Amino acid sequence: MKTPLLVGIDVGTTSVKASLFDESGTALRAYAEPYPTARPAPGLAEQHPDDWTGRVTAALARLSDGLPDGAVAAVGLTSQVNTHVFLGGDGAPLMPAITWQDGRAGAEAAELDAQVSAEERIGWWGAPLPIDASHPLARALWVKRHRPDVWAKTRWLMAPKDYCILRLTGEATADPMTAFGLIDQSLAYVPRLVDLVPGAADRLPPLRGFTRPAGRIRSGLPLAGAPMVAGAMDAWAGLIGTGGLADGDCMYLSGTSEIVGLVSSTRHPAAGVVAFPTCEGITLHAGPTQAGGASLAWLSNLTGRAPSELSTLAAAGDPHRPAPLFLPHLQGERAPIWDIGARGAFIGLDGSMGPAELTRAVFEGVAASVRWLLEALESSAGRPATGFSMAGGGAAADPWCQIRADMLGRPIRRLKTLDAGVLGAAILAGVGAGCFASIGEAAGRLVATDRLFEPDPSRRERMDFLYGEYRALYAALKPFNAARATFSAW
Repeated sequence: MKTPLLVGIDVGTTSVKASLFDESGTALRAYAEPYPTARPAPGLAEQHPDDWTGRVTAALARLSDGLPDGAVAAVGLTSQVNTHVFLGGDGAPLMPAITWQDGRAGAEAAELDAQVSAEERIGWWGAPLPIDASHPLARALWVKRHRPDVWAKTRWLMAPKDYCILRLTGEATADPMTAFGLIDQSLAYVPRLVDLVPGAADRLPPLRGFTRPAGRIRSGLPLAGAPMVAGAMDAWAGLIGTGGLADGDCMYLSGTSEIVGLVSSTRHPAAGVVAFPTCEGITLHAGPTQAGGASLAWLSNLTGRAPSELSTLAAAGDPHRPAPLFLPHLQGERAPIWDIGARGAFIGLDGSMGPAELTRAVFEGVAASVRWLLEALESSAGRPATGFSMAGGGAAADPWCQIRADMLGRPIRRLKTLDAGVLGAAILAGVGAGCFASIGEAAGRLVATDRLFEPDPSRRERMDFLYGEYRALYAALKPFNAARATFSAW
């Protein structure tokens, strides 16, 4: 089959990233541009949807500059999950988007969660997953109660990529995995669930498969006439971009948060992780932490040193020197504990410690959070992970990759294309355009390895100690975090 150029775009938590790929998976051109997240009050985290579309349009212009008509076969999008925008009938945003880090709908989430039985959770989602503050229905109920003016005008409740597709093509669409939490194993919306918020069903976009055409880019825009596919949410696009599609394969995406997914055709429902419905012949067990790269970014802001400088300091230090223990719960924690009240901590500080020791602690603490998540995923999947493929901005730091391999006790394969979601979106576009017969064929041709990190046996005892204490410390701090949250006489 012919393989023209493909465009993949990721509307992420902190930026839009995009690349133009050839038939070998080589990125010929790339684009990356950040945008801000506003935090107008504690627990709130918002973005402006026009920041997404402006950068997506700029990406299309840069990637297509000088190319002949028809050179790009198709465009695929992925985006951050559980970020939601409320749109009017004209497709314009009615308020800032509520990001996945936003906890304003906690009370509404608890109310909805109490109305769903354990049996329904297993039947719909394949796991005893809670409805939390990032669930679209919790956000819908919050808006209905606190912004009735917005709710009355809302035509669509959409994820970032689907909003971008709507603005670029005029077509309203969503893929089933982006709608996870609203769908069941048949990949369709669940009426009993959606009806918990009256009116929500009428505001949800129609569902299309990952590789199904979503429309063509409108006249007057860059790459006008090029087809766009429905795309996928970040975890699924990342999985496809790592090429980890066989049972036992494990993807590890390190960005603002850490996303880990394990492929297994067997299901053993486990608390705290998602067992996605089988889609494209793949059954994915996955979960996100709350603050992976976000923890390093926080330390960078605190110390005034760039993340790369902190990584260099950590690498130059003695890997066997005692370091403090870090809990990366800067904004609560997601999988596998789903505790919005958890808070971060450095424990074991002394006066001799500096940025190098704090950075190593951040690296080890984030790795410990992933080890806890991996244990839950292996329980859900009923099998161990046999192969790790890693991508994302957090994978660029060699010292951190080595610490992850040491903490997990598994070899980690870092990929050549770190923007796995971007590559995954391009793969979906290529399959949708007929450039490849299947997702597996496309991934086999486009995904390549950069480096393998083997666990260091001499660090095993250290990592086991830190991991055990990590879990114990989380439990020990729960009463303090609860008391702190209710204390009002600051």
